[in-house]
Amino acid sequence: MFYHGIPPISIETLIHRSTTLSHLLQLHSLLLKSSLYHHPSLINHLLISATSISLPFSTSFFHSLPTIPPPPLFAFNTLIRAFSNTPSPQESLILFKKLQSSNLYPDHYTFPFVLRACGLCSFVGVGGVLHSLVLKMSFGSDRYVGNTLLKMYADCGFVRFARNMFDEIPVRDVVSWSSLIAGYVACDLPVGALNVFCEMRLLNEKPNSVTLVSLLSACTKMVNISAGESVHSYIVMNCIEMDVGLGTALFEMYSKCGKIDKALRIFNSMPRKNLQSYTIMISALANNGCREDVISLFNQMEDIGLRPDSLSFSAILSACSHMGLVYEGRNYFDRMVRLYGIKPTVEHYGCMVDLLGRAGLIEEAYDVIKNMPTEPNSVILRSFLGACRNHGWVPSLDDKLLSKLESELGANYVLAANIFSARASWKDANDLRLAMKHKGLKKVPGCSWVEVQN
Repeated sequence: MFYHGIPPISIETLIHRSTTLSHLLQLHSLLLKSSLYHHPSLINHLLISATSISLPFSTSFFHSLPTIPPPPLFAFNTLIRAFSNTPSPQESLILFKKLQSSNLYPDHYTFPFVLRACGLCSFVGVGGVLHSLVLKMSFGSDRYVGNTLLKMYADCGFVRFARNMFDEIPVRDVVSWSSLIAGYVACDLPVGALNVFCEMRLLNEKPNSVTLVSLLSACTKMVNISAGESVHSYIVMNCIEMDVGLGTALFEMYSKCGKIDKALRIFNSMPRKNLQSYTIMISALANNGCREDVISLFNQMEDIGLRPDSLSFSAILSACSHMGLVYEGRNYFDRMVRLYGIKPTVEHYGCMVDLLGRAGLIEEAYDVIKNMPTEPNSVILRSFLGACRNHGWVPSLDDKLLSKLESELGANYVLAANIFSARASWKDANDLRLAMKHKGLKKVPGCSWVEVQN
């Protein structure tokens, strides 16, 4: 069919070639001028292209469409899916509500996107309502919908509901198993994750790399080197490709279990690495006291063209702090701000305070706290006060700063009382200890865990 001499197929070609917001605006104008504004296929194609270029334009275009007749269901699904992959997944739920108010009905493509949004927002109540609607509309036997329901409950922290959902899925696939295993790991139940994997193997279901990443995370949480090595053996024996995610999970497991040499060998053998891989390896090396390797690896990361982000600088600054690299820490902080234009966060300032405090540069650390654009949090203040106590420097802290410490943590009362005692402010120190006693707080003794080989 032609409208004013323009075939829709030609406009579809233009839509597929659009790459900028300017292109989208011109195409929008063309649809209006050529009376193609109600053409379902063109609306769908334009929304598909628009969501990958400009989500604000996609939203504006969608809401400008006539409500009678309503936009096609495919258009709703496209925009709901787009928002479910953004930092604002709740917009998917708003669109779903608008869909329900039209004369359209959601299909088996709609529910997975909306359920994903519920999981990301931890809206388990809304997810439960959607679960009822899924059953009412006879989509309960759909494997894709069932897997997403399972993951939604796990993401919301209701792993028992996720397990019940898993048991109700008539035909399970590797996604079902992987989602349940990841759910146990996310809910800090690593033993449950390993038990599910044992069930999976008994039924001769083959795991994929996603499954194995979750299993390695479970081993990391338990610091279980034996289980981790078993997973590694499975990867090698079955010739599973060592992609970035799997390789990163594997060397992180070895590093957390104290096998830093093996972790480094795996990292170096990986054919592809990304920024996250480098960041985790830098933290692992720092935690194991590998001073030279930390600096070398960060420089290597920059040399191959990877641009450090906020997390990367948090890792290197923390490494400098724990290894006493004051000059290097100052240099990295300066490069972060001046060279990469990254605005320091509270975590970055905290690393600098900790670095300077450990090195005995208490006054400089105090200057960092006073010049922070935001209020220091309790972690920074506790680190600073601990450094003051360790180095015998008595700060002239005001009550406003001391009030930032958590009032329900006994260790903070003891630390602040010790500072007041060092200043000979006996009344303030005694008041703090009395307040601590009145609230029934106690300082939990420090402890260490050492695992000895049999």
